[in-house]
Amino acid sequence: MRVDIERILFEIESLPKFKEQIMLQSVEPGDDPFYGTGRVTEISHKEYEFVHPTFDHIPYLNSIIEKLGLKRTRLMNLSPRTCYTYHMDYTPRVHIPLITNERCFLVLDDEVQYMPADGTVYLVDTRLKHTAINASKEDRIHLVGIVPADYVLPE
Repeated sequence: MRVDIERILFEIESLPKFKEQIMLQSVEPGDDPFYGTGRVTEISHKEYEFVHPTFDHIPYLNSIIEKLGLKRTRLMNLSPRTCYTYHMDYTPRVHIPLITNERCFLVLDDEVQYMPADGTVYLVDTRLKHTAINASKEDRIHLVGIVPADYVLPE
């Protein structure tokens, strides 16, 4: 499956400004778009409870989330010259790179991977040790949502 990156970027221009993450799904309609960001251990709900669209005015993005069956979907910004801790998640993730460059990498189980922002939808087994690195001078933004362990990307 491929998505229209330009259309997504156009829609996210209308979202509230965010530094690191913003939720595209919430536990209840009308929830704070920043509740659920950060580590899963810091929130009082399970990841699979984040199912309601947070914003109605991003129909294309919401249709992608629905078609892929994602939960706890976020826009995640990794600032220039930063990285995440080396960690493991409880569930796999779908990643859709929106803004990136050749100096942004995902290290998954000690293997370095570059994911271009070309509309490709990536299924990443983030239950393995991983980190993201932005060794550039520009922001890196991915759409990230959780999926079940037995998930298969739709055609």
